[in-house]
Parts: sequence; C-alpha cells; structure tokens
Amino acid sequence: MTTTGPFRGMSLPRRAVVALPLLVLLALPAAAHVLNTDLSKLSRTEIFGTYLKLGFTHIIPLGFDHILFIISLYILEPRLKPVLTQATAFTVAHSITLGLAMYGFIRPPSAIIEPIIALSILFVAIENIITDKLNPWRIAIVFGFGLVHGMGFAAALTGLGLPQKDYFGSLISFNLGVELGQVTVILLCWALVGRWAADKSWYKARVVIPVSVVIGIVAAFWTVQRVFFA
Repeated sequence: MTTTGPFRGMSLPRRAVVALPLLVLLALPAAAHVLNTDLSKLSRTEIFGTYLKLGFTHIIPLGFDHILFIISLYILEPRLKPVLTQATAFTVAHSITLGLAMYGFIRPPSAIIEPIIALSILFVAIENIITDKLNPWRIAIVFGFGLVHGMGFAAALTGLGLPQKDYFGSLISFNLGVELGQVTVILLCWALVGRWAADKSWYKARVVIPVSVVIGIVAAFWTVQRVFFA
C-alpha cells in the first residue's frame, strides 16, 4: 500500500505511533456539546435521532479520553472478538451508572469522577506494557471502569438535559450513540493496525508499547490536570 503525505516512507507501526500524538494535539481544542434545538417541537423519532447523534459525538470527536481508553483496550489483543467482549462489559456497566445518574439515584461529583477516568486510561496503558496477553480478569476491571465512565457520560448529558415527553427513549438513544462511537473506534483500529500488524512478531515492541507509553503520558497529564487544576 502506497502512502503519501507526512507518513510517506514510514512503516505501519511507525505511522501509528506518529499519528497518535498528532491526534492528541488535534483533539485538545474540541468543544463541548451544544444543543440548539427546541425539543418540544420535535417528534419522538427526531428526538431519538438528535440524542443518537449526541451520543456518537460524545465519543467522536469530543470524547478523546474515552477514545484513548477504547484504543488501550484494543491494542493488547487486536482481534475483534476479545475487544468486542470487553466493549460489551464496558457498555453494560456505563449504561447502569448513566441511567442511575440521570434518574437521580446517584449524584457522582465530577471532581472525583474525571480524575478516576484519567487513571483508568493510565492503568490499562501500563497493563498493556507489562503483560503479554489478555488476562481473563480484565473483563472485571473493564466493567468497573465502565461504571465510572458512565458517570462521566451522565455529567455531559445532565448539562444538555432530556426531554420530558420521551425521557427514557432519549436516554437509550444517547447510550446507543455512545456505543456506535465506541464500535467505530474499534473498527478503525482494526482496519488501520490490527488487520495488518496483529500477527507480526514486532507488534508488541513496535505498536503496543510505544502507543501505550504515549497514551499513558497523556492520561498521567490529565490526571494531574484534573486533580490540581480543575
């Protein structure tokens, strides 16, 4: 495959490592959600589409911390089945806390949740570096982190609000949009890296470790920023 532009002449793993910091820089100015729509004038179908889009954009392009978490889950075992299993556990967990928070059963403080989200990314990145295989207990860890990430989703959704005439439906559509965003990230990782490099002898050394180091550095920075400068 011929590559043009700034990545010309680079091998696949080197392109992946170079591209990730560029994505970090591109993502930093991302804006917050804005809902400039009078929901009272929309049908239930239109509300469903609106919140589906909001859920998707909460991941791509606005949820860069969640994107890095999904990438971290993917690269250790870059086959679709293992990462989709992890993503399913993550989805079930964040659906639980998102629903509980939106219905007022829990009120998680963002000052605590946001640093924990950053720490969850750092944890998975470090695990990718020090282990050579996907351990069965990682599903439980991912589920636990999903509970925390769901509270982060709730914080964003609380700022937007949910329409009274279809509260439950819009909550489901937002969550579905989040899931579509996560699956999109997984499929992009598979198409750009996993499909070509997963079986290579150099995959761990040239892809998993460098990418995890970059993700870990970003996550550590976010942790400090969210604890001391939020």
